[in-house]
Amino acid sequence: MAPRASWKGHLRLSLVSCAVKLFPATSASERISFNQLHKDTHNRINMKPVDPELGLVERSDLVRGYEYEPKQYIIVEDSDLEAVRIESNHTLNIEAFVDESEVDVIYQDSPYYLAPDGAMAEETFIVLREAMRRSGKVAIARLVLSSRERVVTIGARDKGMFVTTLRNPNEVRGTAEYFDSIPVGNPDQEMLDLAQKLIDQKVTDFDPRQYEDRYEAALMSMIKEKLKGHKPIIAAAPERGNVINLMDALKASLGEAKPAAKSKPKAAPKQAAPKESAAKVSLKAAVEASKAAAKPKAPRKKA
Repeated sequence: MAPRASWKGHLRLSLVSCAVKLFPATSASERISFNQLHKDTHNRINMKPVDPELGLVERSDLVRGYEYEPKQYIIVEDSDLEAVRIESNHTLNIEAFVDESEVDVIYQDSPYYLAPDGAMAEETFIVLREAMRRSGKVAIARLVLSSRERVVTIGARDKGMFVTTLRNPNEVRGTAEYFDSIPVGNPDQEMLDLAQKLIDQKVTDFDPRQYEDRYEAALMSMIKEKLKGHKPIIAAAPERGNVINLMDALKASLGEAKPAAKSKPKAAPKQAAPKESAAKVSLKAAVEASKAAAKPKAPRKKA
């Protein structure tokens, strides 16, 4: 079964555009989750909507309301939301390009994959993808997801593109409340050098497969033991000794630390050559028209 797209529309750069579809890049379906059951019957509990005056109500009777004052609501119908149409409802319009390093990680939210929607869109999609790959930049665009406009970054990834939604600045907390009381300090140079050496000993290539969720694994092990009718084995976390002296601890750590194993470099995947198509002429014309539109017009000579 083909994955279901979260959003469909057009990716546009000036006068060049192509049909695209957006897919979530991550999934939480493999995580262990629990259902709420009654302690005696073990029946799964249903969450039903309750009105404080009427009691249980049908979900079909529910409407969407915005609280503009305490306990004062304005009703918003589906037709009202459909009437709010802006360009980013159906178009990923690229507004700018920036270095990826300029996008602070604290603003990065949800990851998505972007793919061409249909064979007719493939050539334009590939041209835009490779142009971004060569430039080393990511695009800044907007799209509407879940009834709100999101600013996103778009970059080349494998044979497709990678989209990351960005948090709004008012959603990001400042650091002053948490960091202002921390002294700047002037660390001892010898201890600083030892800490740097300790870091150097543990430098390796990042491989997420080496960092499994140990709590999830232990949770699954406990569940399997209970299924067999066994009592789960309670494994206590290892006790750590108190650090008496920072200098001694750094020196002891350097003596015990083993260099991290280097992961084997992976061969770069071969890129398939783009197929020739009749869309070349229209794409070239669109690019040339974009260049012409971007050039400033020469001022008219006065008679």
